[in-house]
Amino acid sequence: MHAMRIGFDASPSHDHASRGLARVVRETLAALERTSEPGLEVVRLLPASDRDFTHARWRRELGALVRSQRLDGLHSFTSAFAWRAGVPSVQTIHELPWRHGERENAGLAHKLWARGGPLFAARIATATEHTARDVRAAAPWSARRVRVIPWGVGPPFAPESPPGAVDEPVLRKYRLGEDPIALCLGGARAKKRCADFLRGVRAWRATHKRRLQIVVTGSDGPALRSLLGLASQLGLAGEVAWVERIDELDLAPLLRLSSVVPLLSRSEGFGLPVLEALACGTPVLVPPSTAQAEVAGDAAIHCDPGEPESVAAALARALDEREALRFTLPERAAQFPWSRSADGIRALWRELRNERGAERAR
Repeated sequence: MHAMRIGFDASPSHDHASRGLARVVRETLAALERTSEPGLEVVRLLPASDRDFTHARWRRELGALVRSQRLDGLHSFTSAFAWRAGVPSVQTIHELPWRHGERENAGLAHKLWARGGPLFAARIATATEHTARDVRAAAPWSARRVRVIPWGVGPPFAPESPPGAVDEPVLRKYRLGEDPIALCLGGARAKKRCADFLRGVRAWRATHKRRLQIVVTGSDGPALRSLLGLASQLGLAGEVAWVERIDELDLAPLLRLSSVVPLLSRSEGFGLPVLEALACGTPVLVPPSTAQAEVAGDAAIHCDPGEPESVAAALARALDEREALRFTLPERAAQFPWSRSADGIRALWRELRNERGAERAR
């Protein structure tokens, strides 16, 4: 049987998706290409130009590329895929936020792809069993075709900075001091429930007099302004620092310098910052029974975001145990190398190749 030439939609790695998804695509493809497998050829597919890019146009172009490059399959890292490409296709569904009462990314288009896409996809990939359960419930006809392929983590995310490098200049760059840092990645989005974290900090303050630096990242908008207003009401305005965007090269150093990373969302597909924080030896606060909790495993510090006292207790534990956990938390992250993601994708396409061979043999 000749090698299957699989086209991988690499467009999310070129500024057409969140930075987290871009990292996933770059690292997964690099891991696939580092170790080749007989019978599977990886073909990166990218738009000829980023100018006037639209997802709908790109999906049409993908169909043409499948034909012109004589591809045997198409792998999408998103729920939207070129379902009319004429070859077996893999759809990746990250989350179904509406099933958890979340409005962000819960529009009609996403719902249609999440429910309708599985009708046409040869396989549906998810990064966690948490999302896989949601997909099976929303599209029960697809249950047998759902496969869980976790994302990974690797350098530069590590408990120590690279030889010859120091992290501390990052503090000056973002105008941060020496007090413990709570890094709320994406906290300017209501979905991240940073407001619940602030209420927890206020409850923690009742028994702790230490000052905390609460770093909130994300774009300006109504959600951020509402959050800053709440901080003022809670007497925490002087401890909240808004950083619109952390440079990619600064993320690992800032995670290492942070004392805690709260990730309190009701809905996440995987929670890449969970692994990245753990790899840096930084405690994470997560709600139980979420994708974040699944990824963090026993390394998680659980709390109920709706109960300020629960958040306060989790915060106190994270701060008290920060140094003791620095070199134990990375053990959990080490279970998720990018090679594991690549192996899962290879296994998925090997399955499809064997199915095709069995069909031809009939």
